[in-house]
Amino acid sequence: MEPKHLLIKDIPTLIWGTQSDKVFLYVHGQGGNKEEAQNFAAIVQEHGYQVLSIDLPKHGERKTDKKSFEPWEVTPELCYTMNYIKQNWKTVALFANSIGAWFSMLAFKDELLEKCLFLSPIVDMENLISEMMKWANVSEKQLQEEQFIHTDFGQTLSWRYWIYAKDNPITIWNTPTKILYGEKDNLVANTVIAQFAEKFNCDLTMLKGGEHWFHTPQQLDILYGWIQNSFQTSQERFRTDRFL
Repeated sequence: MEPKHLLIKDIPTLIWGTQSDKVFLYVHGQGGNKEEAQNFAAIVQEHGYQVLSIDLPKHGERKTDKKSFEPWEVTPELCYTMNYIKQNWKTVALFANSIGAWFSMLAFKDELLEKCLFLSPIVDMENLISEMMKWANVSEKQLQEEQFIHTDFGQTLSWRYWIYAKDNPITIWNTPTKILYGEKDNLVANTVIAQFAEKFNCDLTMLKGGEHWFHTPQQLDILYGWIQNSFQTSQERFRTDRFL
């Protein structure tokens, strides 16, 4: 499948699939890019959807971008992209991975989307940063004093990011949502994802033994099967399944 290349403002963008009035916006996570939407697009085009995928700041074609991969930079871009999408498609759905899900919920809380598919979503950034501070043995006071603290596990703790996460919890999410989540996700606790799914009436599928990153052949088979099955009507809006 050969995608169409374009720029939305200055955002590198791919559009996958044949002409349709229905589209999925694909939002990648940390370390991802717009090209990773290819397999997803191959599945959803069978159900009449095109896919629009973008490179977020510091990713894909934008690795040297001046903008940062932080919510105050990313969410305005997502809003701008959504405005473009609504001018060109009648039906809009969303697929988002990991932190891309959190960015999307910040940006699209007031949007009326047809449906949403989340893979390993970050749903409570304040909780995640709090856990990272514990892992790094960093206090809130220390973070405030130093502003930035580099950790042994590769993430940089930021006072501004911490305050942003505390000030912007996810309190509104009205889009019908299905979630695929790994039981052993080290970034989002089982209790956190279950509480989110129950609060927002999401359909939660949990992969037994799965981790945050779905990358093995077996995990990818489950992911692609879950995407395919997501188009089947479910009588239960909230449930938890465990794959063996």
